[in-house]
Amino acid sequence: MVSRSALAWAACFAVLLALAIPWFLWRSDALVAGLPVWLWWHVAWMGVTAVAFAAFARRDWGLFVEVDQR
Repeated sequence: MVSRSALAWAACFAVLLALAIPWFLWRSDALVAGLPVWLWWHVAWMGVTAVAFAAFARRDWGLFVEVDQR
């Protein structure tokens, strides 16, 4: 049986993966502080990804690699 923690982390990583490429910003030519919005998206996304990975490493490292031997 898959634990709730494993399902939650799998969902978290799936969302991060889905948002890695900002499809909705492809045709945007908007600038913020002289840089394209999609570049700011990547900066923010990398920050969120780093926080998520740090939380995963602190709380549940080894969750998807350790196999329960019965």
